[in-house]
Amino acid sequence: MSPPVNLYRFRIDLSDVTRGTYDTFDFRLAQHPSESAAFLLTRMLAYTLNVQPGLEFSSKGLAEPDEPCLSMPSERGGLALWIEVGNPSARRLHKAAKAAARVVVLTYKNPAPLLEEIRAEGVHNAENLEIFSLERAFLASLEERLAKDNEWSVLHDEGTLTVSVGDESFACELARHQVKV
Repeated sequence: MSPPVNLYRFRIDLSDVTRGTYDTFDFRLAQHPSESAAFLLTRMLAYTLNVQPGLEFSSKGLAEPDEPCLSMPSERGGLALWIEVGNPSARRLHKAAKAAARVVVLTYKNPAPLLEEIRAEGVHNAENLEIFSLERAFLASLEERLAKDNEWSVLHDEGTLTVSVGDESFACELARHQVKV
């Protein structure tokens, strides 16, 4: 018998000053038994920071290795946006860069090995990959406040990400990394 899947509800009040997006939304995320809380929270933040009409989580969740964590279809077919979480392989990013107009990676791990692998493997259109990293201490603080039902405020302004949970706020730099080919 496989371990149970945990379901989390997120009600997010978003103020993304950088993109000029202000919205409130409510969604649920299933945590795959092999998924860490850091991965789950990074997936939630990837959705929150890229939310737009048509953006969807993978239809089969993490059980489908060939699908992106999040994606948005293009009006002309194919994908307009492919979003990965963690440190995906260079092979996966090569595939993503050929399949989507825009590829974003949000990682909670050290991005240096990922950047080196991308350079070494000659990933298609590597210089246009958007790679961002979150601080582990920031995610650890959010993990401590993660509940089955979450009502959080997220503020993104000029590279700073602030999440408020109740009367507590946690901030980190949303660091952007450029692949130098």
